[in-house]
Amino acid sequence: RVQVLSVTHAPQVAARAATHFLISKSGGSDRVATGVAQLPRPARQEEIARMLAGATITDEARAAAGRLLAETE
Repeated sequence: RVQVLSVTHAPQVAARAATHFLISKSGGSDRVATGVAQLPRPARQEEIARMLAGATITDEARAAAGRLLAETE
């Protein structure tokens, strides 16, 4: 078996993953911290919906994210 780590902004690729991690950055100009969090299923769907819709997540984007995830489950 192989393990593949992929960093993507494509929701169609993210939906195919077995595990979804959210990478975040915080801090100011003098210090920056990077965070990594594994997303549970509901948060994963919401993140994929955000990837699809942008700043304003719509019910249609949530439904589309749900369909993408359902195709891989």
